[in-house]
Amino acid sequence: QQQKQVYYFSAEFLPGRFLDDNLQNLGVREIWLQGLHELKIDYTELVQQEHDMELGSGGLGRLAACFLDSFAATGLPGHGCGIRYTYGLFEQAIINGEQIERPDNWIGDLNIWEYCREDKAVTVQFGEPLGNVTAMPYDIPIIGYRNDTVNTLRLWSAKAPTDSNINYSTYSPDDFRRLLEHKNVIESISQVLYPNDKYEEGQLLRLVQEYFFVSAGIQSIVRHMKKKHGQILNLSDLAAIHINDTHPALAVPELMRILLDEENLDWDDAWRITTATISYTNHTVMPEALEKWPTGKIRTLLPRIFEIIHEINERFCHDLWKVYPGDWQRIASLAVTSYGQVHMANLAIVGSHSVNGVSKMHSEILRYDVLRNFYEHSPQKFNNKTNGVTHRRWLLYANPELAGLIRETIGPNWVSNPNELGRLLPYATDA
Repeated sequence: QQQKQVYYFSAEFLPGRFLDDNLQNLGVREIWLQGLHELKIDYTELVQQEHDMELGSGGLGRLAACFLDSFAATGLPGHGCGIRYTYGLFEQAIINGEQIERPDNWIGDLNIWEYCREDKAVTVQFGEPLGNVTAMPYDIPIIGYRNDTVNTLRLWSAKAPTDSNINYSTYSPDDFRRLLEHKNVIESISQVLYPNDKYEEGQLLRLVQEYFFVSAGIQSIVRHMKKKHGQILNLSDLAAIHINDTHPALAVPELMRILLDEENLDWDDAWRITTATISYTNHTVMPEALEKWPTGKIRTLLPRIFEIIHEINERFCHDLWKVYPGDWQRIASLAVTSYGQVHMANLAIVGSHSVNGVSKMHSEILRYDVLRNFYEHSPQKFNNKTNGVTHRRWLLYANPELAGLIRETIGPNWVSNPNELGRLLPYATDA
């Protein structure tokens, strides 16, 4: 229908299990129950066989999953973009009274919901020694509630690039060893959710992960839009790119890189398109928790991206000087790079047209405390989007007895329109 597409970038997605949810949303669950009963198959046991898709560790991933459900349920063309971690949230066991954590290989032998899109693979470019990495997309359908809408969660897996022109017969044992080591390093990018960043290697891997899925996702979007529309000068009319927290903040310089280096646009046009396309959700009120990266790490790992970040900062600080001449402290607090660090929240705010908190109180704290200088400089960017839950999954499916009581009390319309639940208030007051 040529509708504008929404792309939700998140380092985490926690949708849980799909079978029961998909059967409910398709409106065929009762038929399944009847058929399985005739076959003497316990549906409850069957549902338990499915492994949770645990590509996250908490509220960030759950929020992302809820938004995907809401996109589909309201008929909006909204898609997720993340990493296909081999090992997700840890498995917990209690042994001799102590918690033991084990890697959770959630994919196992088969993930029946995903399908690999080899024809949609892209190349992500890093500095040496990593070099080029193949990003392989795996698509999972996200089904709307009985409305014929199916969106996509696209998860990227890192693969070592293959070269059919290499003559392996000339390779020595040391050559093969180095080749395998390099392959293992590349494929480790999508192995583990949140590598331990107490160590240098873990910090570097986390930064690699962030750029990996951002670059793959934005390359895919631009390629799709060019194929469908022939050009991307009006990209913000065709697509909205939303970054969930600062992990995907490198979307800003990556989109600029594509527009400058591959589409040959001038800086002003590229910046206009980028800021009109990207929006940002902030999740923290603690200044010390806002993500920062040493400039040296980004310069070495992503040399071209660092050049663009530096240019963004130079131009932004130049504009700030006109507004706040001589106020070095304020300018430093707003700068994208300062004191040897790239401030990812600042990059996300400067490079987007919308910044939201996740509750009324949270958004107020951002405006008048944590991001006060940004709010005073660009108040039009700031807004609030209060977090919600997927009420069908967490009420209709998880508590069918309560759902039945609500149906008897106010009718069935609340299932597709949660605002109808407000009609329960008089009953709660009476109680």
